[in-house]
Formats: sequence, structure tokens, C-alpha cells
Amino acid sequence: MDFNVKKLASGAGLFFTRAVQFTEEKLGQAEKTELDAHFENLLSRADCTKLWTEKIYRQTEALLQPNPSARIEEFLYEKLDRKAPSRVTNGELLGQYMMDAAKEFGPGTPYGGTLIEVGECERRLGAAEREFLQLSAISFLTPLRNFLEGDWRTISKERRLLENLRLDLDACKTRLKKAKVAEAKAMAPDFQETRPRNYVLSASASALWSEEVEKAEHELRVAQTEFDRQAEVTRLLLEGISSTHVNHLRCLHEFVEAQAAYYKQCHFHMQELQKELGRLPDAFALNSTNCEATACCASEGPGGLVETDTLKIEEVQAPATGTRKAKVLYDYDAADSSELSLLADELITVYTVPGMDCDWLMGERGNQKGKVPVTYLELLS
Repeated sequence: MDFNVKKLASGAGLFFTRAVQFTEEKLGQAEKTELDAHFENLLSRADCTKLWTEKIYRQTEALLQPNPSARIEEFLYEKLDRKAPSRVTNGELLGQYMMDAAKEFGPGTPYGGTLIEVGECERRLGAAEREFLQLSAISFLTPLRNFLEGDWRTISKERRLLENLRLDLDACKTRLKKAKVAEAKAMAPDFQETRPRNYVLSASASALWSEEVEKAEHELRVAQTEFDRQAEVTRLLLEGISSTHVNHLRCLHEFVEAQAAYYKQCHFHMQELQKELGRLPDAFALNSTNCEATACCASEGPGGLVETDTLKIEEVQAPATGTRKAKVLYDYDAADSSELSLLADELITVYTVPGMDCDWLMGERGNQKGKVPVTYLELLS
């Protein structure tokens, strides 16, 4: 118990001495040991590295996982040294919803079949995203976090120790300076004092201050040695920042490669999806053919087959080939005599007519015929 009390008292005294030295430096009442310019540049470079590494790390986290709650959950699992549960990406979830919806609407319908194709593509995109997130976390985020939580903490600890030793060194310098001033004052003769007793006291005080000077000089040498040793250790750590930059540069290249591979996969999947959608027998394919025919007729000018504003329904004849059956989805009331009224769930025959707008088809029901809107129909194969 006695040892602990002495240690506590010694630590309190040391803390008080450093506090006094720090305060006097701030007030301009004490000298401060300055570090050389190279050392100051190393400190500035290290602080800059820490600042921007932390910003890049936080923003990359937000890019890879925009949900703050999910980031906090992953952080807690990491601190508890437990494996975080596998998380489904938004793309995979969207793809699953689309495929479930296709089952409800009917996979044989144009809308249901398209939902299946798009849903499968979204699931592949989500899987590619999950792979990209995992690879980026390992190759880029982890090295940045290791620097902030490992190397930088070590550097900060050594810098704090160096600053404390610097305060101890300057306190020793101040103590030696005061001891020398007191010694010089004690050794100066006082000619006004003639009594032998005062000469004896003066000589005794001079001897005491000489011992104090010697003690202060010894403490200064010890403090200087400890400060120089700690400065060299800190310098080596700060110079290691260059190696950190090289390591982070390599990790940055790996992150860019992972990102490029991810976007390449996404582009490939979307191209394949467009090809698949182009093969599906839906209204869009029919509209595309109709639009091409319209553009062709427009390019031919007045000599074309039929112009839109001169189209006469009674003169239109169904083609020998190219007619299709269509199921009416909703009731439709004709706006004029050129259109055909529709009832939901009935079946009609439809075909394209050159010169007609892409959003319309020619429909026939028995002896009746007229223009019908494509959006009200489900084309049957």
C-alpha cells in the first residue's frame, strides 16, 4: 500500500510539473524546445494522411452501404467478434418480388413473362452487387480501417509520450536555469555584512545551491536522453507513412478493378435482358414494326401507300398473313366512326396498317372493324 501511495504521489507531482510548464509556455514565460523542420513536416504529413484516410473511409462506407442502421449493425457484430448475418441486396429482393408477381399474373401472359425475365436479371445484378461489396470491403475498407485503428493509434500514443518528455525536458531546463541564478546570487559577496556568522551562512547556502545545480544538470541529461530516444522512435513511425501511402495506392487500384468488373457485369446482364425482351411476343414488338412502317411511308411522301389523315376504315382489308388474336383487357368506347368499341374479356382479330399511329391497331369483330388502342389489348401468340 505504501508503494502505491508513493507512486501515486510521484505521478501527481509529475503531472503538476508538466501542467505548470505547459501553462508558462502558453503565457510566454518559459522556453519551449522546438522540433526540427523535417520532423514538423513529418507530423503535418501524418495528420493530413489520417484526416483524409478517415474521410475516404467514411464516404466509401456510405457508398457501399447507404443504410446507417445497417452500418451500425455491422459495426456491433464486428466489435462483438461475431459474423454478421448474410444480407439480401435490394436488387435480389426486387427480382424476387417481380418473379412472385409473375406467378400471380400468369407467367404465360406478356406482362408475366416480362416480369420473370426482368426479375431474373435483377437477381443477377443483386448477386453481382453483393460480390462487389464483399470484395471492396476486404481489399479497400479493411486496410484503411487497420491503419486508423492500428498504425495511427500507435503513432498517436508515441506522439503523446514525446510531448510529455518534451515538457519534462523543458521543465528540467527551467529548473537548472533557476538553480544557477540562485547559486550566482549566493556566491556574490555582500560587503555590507561584516559579521562572521553571515559569511558562514553564505558559504553554506552556496554549497547547497551548487549541489542543486549538479542535481538539475543530471536530471537534464537524463531527460535529454529520454527525449532524443523517443524522438527517434516517433520519427521512424512517421516516416512509415510513406509505406502506408504505397499500400493504400495498391488497395485503391484493387477497388477500381472491382468496381469496373461490377459495372461490366451489370452492362452485360442488361444487354442480355434487352435481347430477351426483344424476343418476347408483346405489344412493344408489334408497335416497333408498325412505327417502322409509318416512318417508311412518311419518307415516301405523297406517293406512299396510305396517309394517316386520309385513312378510310371501309377501304382497309385484312392482310393474308400477319393477323393475330387479342384479348380485350378493359372496356373502351369508340370516340368516332373510325374506332371500334370494345368489351372486356372479348377476343378480336388485330393487324397493322401502314400509315397508322404506332399506338393503334386495326381490329375486327365479325363484320365490324375499326381502330383499337394497343394498351387495351393482350396480344395472344
